[in-house]
Formats: sequence, structure tokens, C-alpha cells
Amino acid sequence: MTEKEIRESLLEAFVIKSTIKQKVFENTEQTFVILKKVLKQLEKDYLSIVKEKVAVSMLPSFKERGPFEAEFKIGGDLLIFSMHSNVFEFDDKHPVWKTNYIKDDPLRSYCGTINIYNFLADSFKYNRVSDLGYLVARIFVNKENHFFVEGKRQSDEVVKDFAIDTISPGILRQIIETAIRYSIEFDLLVPLYDQVKMATVEQMRQKISHSKMTTGKRLGFGFNSDDV
Repeated sequence: MTEKEIRESLLEAFVIKSTIKQKVFENTEQTFVILKKVLKQLEKDYLSIVKEKVAVSMLPSFKERGPFEAEFKIGGDLLIFSMHSNVFEFDDKHPVWKTNYIKDDPLRSYCGTINIYNFLADSFKYNRVSDLGYLVARIFVNKENHFFVEGKRQSDEVVKDFAIDTISPGILRQIIETAIRYSIEFDLLVPLYDQVKMATVEQMRQKISHSKMTTGKRLGFGFNSDDV
């Protein structure tokens, strides 16, 4: 190939990838808009059921934290939904490459990502910056608005319906409620004695009004397996 042909080929690849990535971003952004609407509806639905049964501080609540982040608090749990602004491709060992859907068009492998994290609500309430949160699941969305949900242990089963499943409010509600269910089912565990047997003066000073010891729940990724 001549230098001109190489340059034209590179520019063509750049245009194709840029166009695909922009489409993926738009699909992921729209998915996140729908997800926030679903969360708002869940807040309304849950409140209608438990409003008279639990303390005000424990009531389900939805809060939008910007174009790429939202939170849903239920009881002592806080789920944070975070959309990444970049588009990704999977590493060569990922099972997505074994699917005919991707083999037929490798550009379908470019995906936007929405992460679902679980924190203790008190971690944010009391500004316990050392507390731990856990990735419950992440949603991948491609140029055709197809998606799959990934947990900690990846397997071929996770991506088998990538060619079929498309984003919808009903699907997102199922994903969200699965994340909520697994988050509230895993309780806070007492830390090992050796992890808390010593403390600094600063920790004790800060602990006067509220705990500053690092806290977190042992949490599994229930979409594929129970990792507890």
C-alpha cells in the first residue's frame, strides 16, 4: 500500500469507529435516562406499600446526582448507578468473542457501561470516606441497543442472549430489583477482631460523634453466582 492509501485506510477506520462509539454512547445515555425513570417509578411503587410500615428514615428514596449518576436508598442500603462516559471493548479472553453475534460483526463488541454499586447508607450520611462499597453488577449496551448483565464470575451463559436481548423499561426494572434484592439480603458482618484491635487517636476523635472505622458488607454478585 502507498502512503496515501495507508493514510486513507486509517482515516476510514477512524471515521467508522468514531461513528460506532458515538452511537454506543447515545444508546447507553438513553438507557440511563430510562433507568432513572424506572428508579423514580420504583420509589413511588415501594412507598405506596411500606409508607405506613417503616420509619421515615428507612423509606425508599430516589435521587438523581447528575447526568451520569443516580442513587436509590432502601433501608440501610444505598445503590449507586453510575454510567461511564467512555465506550469500551472487551479483552480477547472475554466469552463475548465466542458468540456468533460478535463474530458476524466485531463492531458490536463496543459497549457503554452502567455500573451498580452497593454501599451502606450510613457511609454517606456520616461521611465515612474509608467505608467500602461493592460492585453488584454492570450493564453493557452496544450500538444496536443490545445488552447483557455481568457479575463477578464470568461465563458463556452470561452473554448467550446478547444477540437477542434489547433494552426496555421492563428489563431494566428486573435488573434493578435483582440488584436491590441481593443488596438487602447480604447483611453487615462484624469485622475480624485483628482488623479492629488497634485504632489511631484520630479515629477515636472522629468516632466520638459517629463511627469512622472502615465498614463494608461482604457481598456477592448474585446475577451469576452467590459469592458469599
